[in-house]
Amino acid sequence: MTPLFAGTLGFGSAAIGNLYRPVTDAEAFAVIEAAWAAGLRYFDTAPHYGFGLSEKRLGEALAALDPASEAVISTKIGRKLDPAPDADLSAARQGFVSPEPFESVFDYGYDAVMRSYEASLKRLRRNRIDILLAHDIGRYAHGDAHEDRMREFLGGGLRAMQELRTSGAVRAIGLGVNETAVCEEVLGHADLDVILLAGRYTLLEQAPLDGLFPLCARRGVQVVAGAPFNSGILARGVRHHAPAQYEYGAPPPNVVAQVGLIEDLCAQHGIPLAAAALQFPVRHPVVEAVIPGIASPDELASAVTLAATPIPETFWKALAATLIDKRAA
Repeated sequence: MTPLFAGTLGFGSAAIGNLYRPVTDAEAFAVIEAAWAAGLRYFDTAPHYGFGLSEKRLGEALAALDPASEAVISTKIGRKLDPAPDADLSAARQGFVSPEPFESVFDYGYDAVMRSYEASLKRLRRNRIDILLAHDIGRYAHGDAHEDRMREFLGGGLRAMQELRTSGAVRAIGLGVNETAVCEEVLGHADLDVILLAGRYTLLEQAPLDGLFPLCARRGVQVVAGAPFNSGILARGVRHHAPAQYEYGAPPPNVVAQVGLIEDLCAQHGIPLAAAALQFPVRHPVVEAVIPGIASPDELASAVTLAATPIPETFWKALAATLIDKRAA
C-alpha cells in the first residue's frame, strides 16, 4: 500500500480539545500553526476530543493554513455526540473541559458511523477524510461488554467504513485503540489499512512483536504509534523528577524501576530519554508515524527537536541487549 504519511512525526490533537484543562482558540491555532510551519502534515483527531472541539479547531486552522488540503487527517467513529443541555461546561467531563454541550456515547452501528462521518466532515471543513478509525473498540475499553460491542461493529459499523472506503469518501480505514488483541481479532474479519496503537509499542512495552506486527507486515497494514511516552513517564523520567503518570495513573514500582534503568542508559550515551522514546517506535518497519500529544508551540518545538536528535546505533544495540525485547533491535 502507498504510504499515507508524509514524515514520521504527526500531531496528536486531544489537547486542543481541552484535555484536562482549557485551551483558548488562539492557543489552539498557535500550536497548529507552529506544527504546520515545522513541516508536520499528519494530524489525528476524534469527535470524542472535546466533544467536537478538537475537530472544529483543527478544521478552522487548516482551512487557513492548508487551502490545498495537503494535510493528512485521521479521525474516528464509534463515539457519537449526544446533546447534553444540562452539562456543566466549566467542569471536566470524560477528561475534557469543553464548551461544547455534548457528551460522548459509544455506538458502533451502521447509521451511527455514517452520521459521525458526516458530522466530522463539517467540523473539519473537508470534502473527504483521509483515514477513518474505529475508536476504542476492544476489551481494554469495554470490559465484559466487549463481545456485544464487537458484534455491533462487525455487523454494522465496519460495513459502513468499508462502503466509505470503496466509494472514495475515505482513503483508508482502521482502528484507533490501546490494545493489540482487538487488532488481531478485527484483522480476522476484515482488511484494514491503518492501526493507530496507543501506548503498546514503547520503550516499556513491545508485545506487538509477538503477533500483531508480523501480521501487519504480511497484510500490508500501516501502524501509527500513539502515546510514545506512556502518559508522560517516558518524557519526564524518574531520576530527576517525581514520576509522571503511566497509563493515566500512578506508575507501579516495577515501571518506575524500568524507566530508571532506561534513563541511566540514555545518560551514559548522552541522549535525552524523551528522544529515545519518541524515535523508538518508528524504527520498526511497520510503524510509519508517531504522534505525541501536543498542547503548545513550546511542546511542538520540543517534539521536533527530540525527533531529530541524533542517536547512535550503539545505544539501540545496548538497549536491546539489556532492557527491551531483543527483537526490537
